[in-house]
Amino acid sequence: MARPRIDDTVGRDAVRAVLDGTAERPDLATAVRYLLQALAEASPGRSVEVRVPPFGAVQAVEGPRHTRGTPPNVVELDAETFVAIATGRQQWSEAASAGRVHASGARSDLSSLFPLAY
Repeated sequence: MARPRIDDTVGRDAVRAVLDGTAERPDLATAVRYLLQALAEASPGRSVEVRVPPFGAVQAVEGPRHTRGTPPNVVELDAETFVAIATGRQQWSEAASAGRVHASGARSDLSSLFPLAY
């Protein structure tokens, strides 16, 4: 069963709250899930799994898909880093150099997908 789609107004409000520093944990969760939704819509596919624990994960990027076990292409970030990269507040390369992006696999460089249009 597919997750319910987060309404754009609700998602954008949550992202704004995170960016302006007024977010509570539920706002952060909504912002992350909304931006993951935007990422999956902007780059549909199943070749890379993007994880932002504990809030969510999506499969994105066109290419060979995995069906069992650990996917060969995985990107994992903390929530604040993901929101910063997704909104253009931080560059992918800066976050990766600082060790805040954990990426494995040949397709795991997602720098060209950010910032997201949300």
